[in-house]
Amino acid sequence: MAERARLIRARTLSFRRAPEGPEDEAALDYREDGALLIREGRIAGAGDFPAIAAGAPDAEVIDHRPHLVLPGFIDPHIHFPQSQVVASWGADLLDWLARYTFPEEARYADPDLARAMAGPFLDRLAAAGTTTAAVYGSSHAASVEALFAEAERRGVRLVAGKVMMDREAPEGVRDTAQSAYDDSKALIARWHGRGRLGYAITPRFAITSTPAQLEAAGALAAEHPGCLRQTHMSESLAEIARVRALFPQARDYLDIYEQAGLLGPELLLGHCIHLESREVSRMAETGSRAVFCPTSNLFLGSGLFDAARLHGAGVASGIATDIGGGTSWSMLATLGEGYKALALRGQRLHPYEAFHWATRGNAVAMGLGDRIGTLAAGMEADLVVLDARATEPMRLRMARAETLVEELFVLQIMGDERAVAQCYVDGRPQLGPGVTR
Repeated sequence: MAERARLIRARTLSFRRAPEGPEDEAALDYREDGALLIREGRIAGAGDFPAIAAGAPDAEVIDHRPHLVLPGFIDPHIHFPQSQVVASWGADLLDWLARYTFPEEARYADPDLARAMAGPFLDRLAAAGTTTAAVYGSSHAASVEALFAEAERRGVRLVAGKVMMDREAPEGVRDTAQSAYDDSKALIARWHGRGRLGYAITPRFAITSTPAQLEAAGALAAEHPGCLRQTHMSESLAEIARVRALFPQARDYLDIYEQAGLLGPELLLGHCIHLESREVSRMAETGSRAVFCPTSNLFLGSGLFDAARLHGAGVASGIATDIGGGTSWSMLATLGEGYKALALRGQRLHPYEAFHWATRGNAVAMGLGDRIGTLAAGMEADLVVLDARATEPMRLRMARAETLVEELFVLQIMGDERAVAQCYVDGRPQLGPGVTR
């Protein structure tokens, strides 16, 4: 028997395109009394409540007023096996990786541990209103198997990949060029395109992959052009210095990935803080995407992302939590820290731009803009319900808020998981009593 249709009533907000400035309200689709008709995991109708309700008299009405409903948040850079090393003290990026990340990821060789952690990881995403993510597993195929299996059970749209790393790391997390290729190829065959799941070819970063392994990653990319690719680049100055020592013939950091055949619209490059002019130009030419990870960059003291420079050059970008270098699972908190990080560069992240970035913008960056990221009819029914009065300080501030912009900025600066009143994945609610997964 087909599942009964749901009619979500709320103030609805979605973006038709990227806002071109604070006054660009034409980029928005905002409705004071909006409705989303959900059938079989998709948005079957969207518009004003009276019109949509008239065409669906038998639908179950769920009234979220006065809250805002947006497309579910999308996180294009997060690490599954770092869930329990968030808030670990380290001197800098490389020290933090050696002290905490690599020993923690070695534990994920145990399939039972990976299975035990997959549920809590996806729980934390749902609690934050995040409905899609691009995820790094550990270097063990079992970590990605466990995550994909749990995501499939819940109906979550997820892209993930086994980390490839064959040097400059402890034995417990090293693979080889051949085993990384073989494991990734098997995971692609088993999971890519299965339901709402996709595979990302995932060399960790240039320091931890030999030229042979990067060549293997490039071979996978050529053989599986439908797969995303994800890695890190130019996060810290010490990292860049080590990369230069390991690849003395490369023109710059990006050139290493280019020679491996990894550049293109499918490539998500985490961080991209300390970029040379040639790198920016080449990213624009190839369509390679940068991913801003503000809480991680500030926590590790890595540097300040330059959104205006990349946007001006035509480089598409995303914004992400980067758990566990990042310090919050919440995309709201991430947008707030993004505002502060960009302000230190003299740039201001307007709330229209921020909420576009976390929804449609990240969907486009991940090549999923035809499926998620807006509330248009035909899109997958992944939603987040936001309460701008979720805490007493927010209620106090909202008593003086008069516009949608002010409300969004309250959510952006003061919001976190507490502001997420509900989250829908594949049309089904994820939070609250009685929810079963």
